[in-house]
Amino acid sequence: MRAALQGKAPGVTAEKILWASGYGTIVGLDEVGKGAWAGPLTVGAVVVNQTKRITGVRDSKMLNEKEREILYDRITNWARAWAVGHVSNDECDELGMSDAQRLAAKRALAALELTPDKVLLDGNWDFVGGGISQPIVKGDTTSLSIAAASIVAKVSRDRLLREADKKWPDYSFSSNKGYPCPRHREALSKFGATTFHRRSWKFMADLPPIGEPPRFRNSGEPRLFN
Repeated sequence: MRAALQGKAPGVTAEKILWASGYGTIVGLDEVGKGAWAGPLTVGAVVVNQTKRITGVRDSKMLNEKEREILYDRITNWARAWAVGHVSNDECDELGMSDAQRLAAKRALAALELTPDKVLLDGNWDFVGGGISQPIVKGDTTSLSIAAASIVAKVSRDRLLREADKKWPDYSFSSNKGYPCPRHREALSKFGATTFHRRSWKFMADLPPIGEPPRFRNSGEPRLFN
């Protein structure tokens, strides 16, 4: 393991407190892709295996792509259960990002085929509801459930973006994963948006009238999400 990652492993303190209180199935959730200009918003869900240890798990943002790919396979073989929920760029445009994240979480939990007793979330926003959620600020660095979910979500979405890069190579999706960067901006200026872009976002207002058109509210005004 790289020296920069040593001593920074997430633990199961939050999970142990809940297990001791009688909660059996504890699910960690984390999202990726919320700030991207293209591609889906993805939520990962992981139920930790209480009988086997796993090492090397960190918040996905602390890891490079190779490390995440290795850990993805380890996590999905180790976890008691795991799943992902995707919400497409079209659905992000239609719903707005808050409802899109709620829907991605709902899909991830449904795909688990387990009924969660408690859901641990990174941050301070409860995007699950139902009285079963526990938001944890910096949960992706402190909770093993959430950190593992962050890797599952990130790798799953990155693989989709690499496939999209084959269809739209000018936009460098394999490297930028749909997020803003100079090459992405340059391609948008030259070719306009694709059907893979979130076309209700503010960046659409600055594009020339080429490529896919922007999406608008019923009032005729652009949604202009950030």
